[in-house]
Amino acid sequence: MARSSEHRTSGYTGRTRSGRPAWRRGPLVAALTGLAGAVAYVRWVKPGHDRWGATDEDVAAMLPGDDLVPEPATQVTRAITIDAPPQDVWPWVVQIGADRGGFYSYTWLENLFGLKVRNAQRIVPEWQELRVGDVVRATRDRGGGWYVMGLEPGEALVLQLADLEAGRPARREDPAGWEFLWTIALRETKDGRTRLLLRERVAFRNQLVGRLTAPVGEVSYLMSRRMLFGIKVCAEGRASGTGAAPTEGS
Repeated sequence: MARSSEHRTSGYTGRTRSGRPAWRRGPLVAALTGLAGAVAYVRWVKPGHDRWGATDEDVAAMLPGDDLVPEPATQVTRAITIDAPPQDVWPWVVQIGADRGGFYSYTWLENLFGLKVRNAQRIVPEWQELRVGDVVRATRDRGGGWYVMGLEPGEALVLQLADLEAGRPARREDPAGWEFLWTIALRETKDGRTRLLLRERVAFRNQLVGRLTAPVGEVSYLMSRRMLFGIKVCAEGRASGTGAAPTEGS
């Protein structure tokens, strides 16, 4: 047996049939696998994430604020149906903000980035006042946020990424290289329920900035999906009188 083993291994040269050293094949295989994974993600996974829960009608609809970023590089529309009328959903929407009612999403993930967010589990009267020009904070330390660009009670809240130092919405020409619009729209269904839509429109200074910020899209998908569910649970709990709300840190 020993002779047989020696005979089998003695001819091994460390090369593939093509004559290339075997150690060089590993990085090539890894690169091709990564490329295939990226292509599969862009082709099959990302389109579903970008329109999670949304119908063709939702995606095609013109929403308030669309004109603020007229030629986006990316538009995302996600949606959910809530078993409550818009008047029971709006109070939860209007109090969003890191220093207000939170974002009804994964606080553990938000706080991993030091945002110090807490999700409200009740409607707070002093958070119901919001006006065009106000800032909805992304962090409690007032380090960033969105300007309120439009507000139609019970119908839509339009937010645009803020350049707080300049005192205006961020522009694609700025050093960061992108502008971001976020619209939360409520539509009453024929049976008196609410269709809640979240839309993002993003424009970049150039393709490089778009590629560098691409991972943000997946974080947005996770957070937006959870936010839709969070608002749904809050509004349906209030409508039914159970007071149900997402648990802190969920």
